[in-house]
Amino acid sequence: MTEERRDTMADQERSQERGPLLGELAGVYRSYLTAVVLHGQAAADALGQNPTDLYARNALELAGPLTTGVLAERIGLSQSATTRLVDRLERAGWVRRGPDPVDRRRVVVAAVPVPEEADEKAFGPARRRMAEVFDGFGDDELRVLRRYFERAAPALRAATAETKGLEPVEP
Repeated sequence: MTEERRDTMADQERSQERGPLLGELAGVYRSYLTAVVLHGQAAADALGQNPTDLYARNALELAGPLTTGVLAERIGLSQSATTRLVDRLERAGWVRRGPDPVDRRRVVVAAVPVPEEADEKAFGPARRRMAEVFDGFGDDELRVLRRYFERAAPALRAATAETKGLEPVEP
């Protein structure tokens, strides 16, 4: 038997062995995603926002100040819808507009920090419960989780863009 044939057979065996595990992971993953979406709705409700507002602020907190065009790409909305979203968030005091420090002709949008009491109400329960979950993992397992999140986020962004028929956007 050739080495190539042995490698192919070994790949097939691994694939058959992983099939049930991957099937289990798919169900657990779907349940996890549903929990994330439901928590996003609950956190947005606690802040008097809608989930898209919350996700836009999160994008700004992660990236720092962005132009409305870049923010639109990050959150998957049209530029006009993002402008209306930013207007709404600015009126509510959740973001501020200011000059781009690199090109003062452009305007950037920056997130305003969430007041401590509101942050605790919206995110405190999840922080505490997730800390309990992470406490049950060793350092090596936490590194695996970090690698998973680092790889999964871009994969999901690319899948989102593909589903919408758009070019993938990087963070």
